[in-house]
Amino acid sequence: MTTLKIRFGGYQNPNSIHNQAAVFFGQILQEKLGNDLDFELIGNVLNLGRNSGDLPNMVESGELTCCYISTVRFTEWVPEISILDLPFLIKDRAQVQRAFRGQLGAYFKEQFEHKTTFKLMGIWDNGFRHITNKVRPIRTPDDCSGLSIRTQMSDIHVESLGMMGFKPIPVDVKVFVDEIAGPRFDAQDNPLTNTFNFGVHHYHRYFTLSGHFFGGTAFICNAKVFQSWPEKIQEIVMNAALESTEYQWKLASQEDEHILKQIDLKENDIVYLTDEERELFRKAVQPVLKKYQEIIPAEIFQMLQD
Repeated sequence: MTTLKIRFGGYQNPNSIHNQAAVFFGQILQEKLGNDLDFELIGNVLNLGRNSGDLPNMVESGELTCCYISTVRFTEWVPEISILDLPFLIKDRAQVQRAFRGQLGAYFKEQFEHKTTFKLMGIWDNGFRHITNKVRPIRTPDDCSGLSIRTQMSDIHVESLGMMGFKPIPVDVKVFVDEIAGPRFDAQDNPLTNTFNFGVHHYHRYFTLSGHFFGGTAFICNAKVFQSWPEKIQEIVMNAALESTEYQWKLASQEDEHILKQIDLKENDIVYLTDEERELFRKAVQPVLKKYQEIIPAEIFQMLQD
């Protein structure tokens, strides 16, 4: 048998739940293939001077075989995937995991097959996004007024945060990490795991557990490379992808509590929104939700609810 070579790329630190799941994926393949596998994890391309947004191109070119990257990077090819980014739409992990295991996950895999050069191996849990900032505690949209905020390269995120009162600056996470100590960004939003692992808590005193967006992460493979493998190998790799996706979801469900235990309350203040305060944020972003309810087909919303 020809050695199966897989180079897996990411953009986070070794202890991140994404990289733990990538390692787990490699371990499953190693158990199945032994010496017939050459697996390499390049866990953080930021350390190579690359942007996280370079990852899909690196997979497409064959520089990498697989990678994980936020689903916001694929809305140009698969516009319906932007449903995952709508503010306050996803209530909890149980809802989204049911959808990913069911019709919605199957739909996205089919769309990737027809519209991209990638095979969607799974959708990982990138966490509920929360706000941190270095200026003041944030409890209402009025507290956001005038603050510059780094956000993802997503129209929905830019529009939603603008509605909350922020001045959004959409840039790759590498730019934010490089400039975090400077004056450009007053605030940022990220799942707690990224906020902590990127060291944001050293620069932003104030945390607001808003949970305003849920983040999906696409685990993708070069489709041509995948199709070139023997059918038996394809089956082994897909089974490993399914197992590692379930493992990643399990890690994600435990991560917020794990991170909060590591935050030093002498250095950081954590705001837990009341139901009334959260409702003010929901009302602020309603125009964004209504806009995309007219753009995204109703059956996609139904798949998310089933």
